[in-house]
Amino acid sequence: MATVIPTTAPGRPPRRGRRSGVNMAGKQMHGSKLTYVILSVVVLISIFPFYWTILAASTSNTEINKVPPNWLPGGNLFKNFRAALDNVDMGKALLNSLIVSGCVAAGTVLFATLAGFAFAKLRFRFRNVLLGLTIGTMMVPYQLGIVPLFLLMTKLGWSDHLEAVIFPTLVSAFGVFFMRQYLLNALPDELVEAGRVDGASSLRIFISVVLPIARPAMAVLGMLTFMASWNDFFWPIVVLTSDNPTVQVAIDNLGSGYVPDESIIMAGTLLGTLPVLAVFVLLGRQIVGGIMQGAVKG
Repeated sequence: MATVIPTTAPGRPPRRGRRSGVNMAGKQMHGSKLTYVILSVVVLISIFPFYWTILAASTSNTEINKVPPNWLPGGNLFKNFRAALDNVDMGKALLNSLIVSGCVAAGTVLFATLAGFAFAKLRFRFRNVLLGLTIGTMMVPYQLGIVPLFLLMTKLGWSDHLEAVIFPTLVSAFGVFFMRQYLLNALPDELVEAGRVDGASSLRIFISVVLPIARPAMAVLGMLTFMASWNDFFWPIVVLTSDNPTVQVAIDNLGSGYVPDESIIMAGTLLGTLPVLAVFVLLGRQIVGGIMQGAVKG
């Protein structure tokens, strides 16, 4: 007579199979009604400034200040758009902002990834000192460097040129620190050592190994840098004039009259916001996917 051998020890609960574990891990969580109410309120508060911009841009200057305010859009949207385009060179401002923001975002992503890889995985003298100095620059107020920076741009002959806005912001300490922290966890040392064993140089390892792994963080850093450069006002208003403006400088010129027309200012603001929204609509899915991928790897 054959003896039956139990597969589990007596008194011990049966072990869960692989399939059930996957189901538990992939189980969707549902929030309570209070959670949805809170999230709905947060969403409404977040989109209200943009909705108010549309309302103000589609009405007249008198209707903006009416009490109680009109909560429905008016019919002057395209009229105010034309007025904004006639008062300032908004087309050139949009093109300048696109060039500046694109160059700054591309340069920051490239240089920050290179420096982040070096600080995270390469061994060289004074590495910690250089990293500390880089992070320490974040503690210095941006306004303290405006005067010497303006004098330098003037000596270089870049005053009122886009180079004066692009080159000083091609590298950011935040970007270096951000990429260094990401690569420190997402890039295993074994991959770098395997590349060394195969005879690859540091640049070859950076191109073939680091760039594919760092792509989610690069997408996030690129988006944040593009937004910050697009919305930058202080340095462009110092070094650029109304003949060669960015979007923020052009919007400032819209409000320079004795009695500024707020509806035209809001129309210009809406024109300056639409390209950023278009970029987010086109690339938002890839950016959110990159963030989630980076979170899983981290």
